[in-house]
Amino acid sequence: QGQLVESGGGLVQAGDSLRLSCAASGLTFSSYSMGWFRQAPGKEREYVARISWSSSTTNYADSVKGRFTISRDNAKNTVYLQRNSMKPEDTAVYYCAARRGIGGYSSARVYDYWGQGTQVTVSS
Repeated sequence: QGQLVESGGGLVQAGDSLRLSCAASGLTFSSYSMGWFRQAPGKEREYVARISWSSSTTNYADSVKGRFTISRDNAKNTVYLQRNSMKPEDTAVYYCAARRGIGGYSSARVYDYWGQGTQVTVSS
């Protein structure tokens, strides 16, 4: 069974840079597309970004395009999500996810493995 562990969350101030990490184990990392999702209180889990196994393709939700950057380091079995200027509306629990196959990447239902999430709170 694969396991994903997010880290890097916490309390930050608006305008700060933040880089979340997700370390994978128990799976062939380079064979999986990786995604980031987030869930704010009282809202559904929201797709944020996705990166292919080769890093050749990245995809972003329209709502975050130009504000977040997804990347991966297969040598470290780690995927990252970076935001250079955090805003209060970015407050949410952030989850990373892994899947085999392609297509439908914006749907949480297609992912096979999930991390437990890391809380990100952005204060003014």
